[in-house]
Amino acid sequence: GWVLDQCLILLHPIMPFITEELWGTLAPREKMLVHTDWPSYGRELVDPDADSEMNWVIGLIEEIRSVRAQMHVPAGAKIPMLVSALDGPAKAAWDRNQELIKKLARIETLTQVDSFPKGCVTLAVAGANFGLPLADIIDIDEEKARLEKVMGKLAKELGGLRGRLKNPKFVESAPAEVVEETRQNLALREDEEAQIRAAMVRLDELG
Repeated sequence: GWVLDQCLILLHPIMPFITEELWGTLAPREKMLVHTDWPSYGRELVDPDADSEMNWVIGLIEEIRSVRAQMHVPAGAKIPMLVSALDGPAKAAWDRNQELIKKLARIETLTQVDSFPKGCVTLAVAGANFGLPLADIIDIDEEKARLEKVMGKLAKELGGLRGRLKNPKFVESAPAEVVEETRQNLALREDEEAQIRAAMVRLDELG
């Protein structure tokens, strides 16, 4: 009961209506959730090992999802994963959380190998080296052509945004919010460009 109450309190700023409803439904209350004091937890509740392990799990899932998105792997496709190195803490983290990782990253199997075969995209996380054999899952030439087309369109957008920001008349005479919006758009497009370049490098790994 205590854990569930704490979850509702912490979620309330993000999901006020449903947490308030659950707060009043699950047990008799002296006051509404919105009037409940924000909790303060002692350091004895912090488990550094569990925190480190979960950060490792999240990092691995994010890496796999990033590769899947960059390589245009179908969202519903379950893919195999290879591992060539897995030290003690990393192995323990995998063993305890493998079902969660497989589910959230859409991984079908994990196979130990001495070295990665050609056609693998490699991922390095603390204490482990993983590989995703994608050469038979995506059309490499088609994906390269798609990314080159996207990059061409993006280059024009970047040129236009950079040109506006290099123009003193625009920077000095345009409303401040317009200039700031242009800078933010440029930053977003530059980040997108970096992601696409990373995807193209990974495609080169696949051959």
